[in-house]
Amino acid sequence: MTFSDGVEIIYGLANFNCRKTKSVSAHHPGDKVMVQAICVHETGGPDVMRWEHIEVGEPGPGEARIRHTAVGLNFIDTYFRSGLYPAPAGVPFSPGNEGAGVVQTVGEGVTHLSPGNRVAYVGPLGAYAQERIVPADRLVVLPDGIDDKTAAGMMLKGMTAQYLLRQTFSVGPDTTLLFHAAAGGVGLIAGQWAAHLGATVIGTAGSEAKVELAKAHGYQHVINYRTENFVDRVKDITGGKGCDVVYDSVGKDTYPGSLDCLKPRGLWVTFGQSSGPIADFNLALLAQKGSLFATRPTLFSYIASREALEATAGELFDVVQKGIVKIGVNQEYRLADAVQAHQDLEGRKTTGTTVLIP
Repeated sequence: MTFSDGVEIIYGLANFNCRKTKSVSAHHPGDKVMVQAICVHETGGPDVMRWEHIEVGEPGPGEARIRHTAVGLNFIDTYFRSGLYPAPAGVPFSPGNEGAGVVQTVGEGVTHLSPGNRVAYVGPLGAYAQERIVPADRLVVLPDGIDDKTAAGMMLKGMTAQYLLRQTFSVGPDTTLLFHAAAGGVGLIAGQWAAHLGATVIGTAGSEAKVELAKAHGYQHVINYRTENFVDRVKDITGGKGCDVVYDSVGKDTYPGSLDCLKPRGLWVTFGQSSGPIADFNLALLAQKGSLFATRPTLFSYIASREALEATAGELFDVVQKGIVKIGVNQEYRLADAVQAHQDLEGRKTTGTTVLIP
């Protein structure tokens, strides 16, 4: 499953059911709550999304009901909407995997949350709603120094940057890296973080405006892949040595060029496919191009346990609160205007982080 810069995550959790209703009732303890949500009854273009009334029940054991204050927009949302990726529980469904809000009620056995807590999550499908039920072990309490819009737009992208730079490959002062889609949501976070870690940070972007944006977010060198050959430029920048690690969420359009940017025994991290999947990956190329390593990570593998989720989110919160990483919410839309938001996202009219406001 692919997010905004192609970044992917895999869940075994069912999506939020989007049930159409006829009227709105007041909130009464123990009753089902009537709210509005974006619902998809058949897959297709952005115009298949409808702003409808839905029911949200009381949380069961190990669950919490939250009222969203902001929802993250990611490229994977368009894949579920279009049908490229099937929703786990079929149609109808509400898109969205990332949000922030306030806990309303908690179910039996939930001890780390209380009503009124500000929380954020990356979780199962269903974030495009005013309220929803979320597995409580996926919710993290937000520190006072991080506002809801920032949190909603950074959880997936920021935790992805954390595991890429701190776990998949340990980036440090001796590291030279290439990060494709440098002006995307993950790319802008990763550039700042990698620069703070002392790395030589090279990026690619698709326009001069995006090149300048990436340079303002930690990248010492940014290659416009529309006007330059990124493999040749990486060789120029590195004096022919290549990179220790290449982070590639683009897929088809950057393969096998990404392999040619690596040093012998370098690591290719392919974590998405925004330009399409890589067909017929040839393992023999890894030997031919210098005994290379390759990995295909997903965020969920790195935050599967509660302990890992808290550690990953905690390090992200720390660098944001210290100002090491600045999260720019570059676009905001009303959740009811999700059709326009998807049109702009797919039309490459957005940069960095975008949030939807219920």
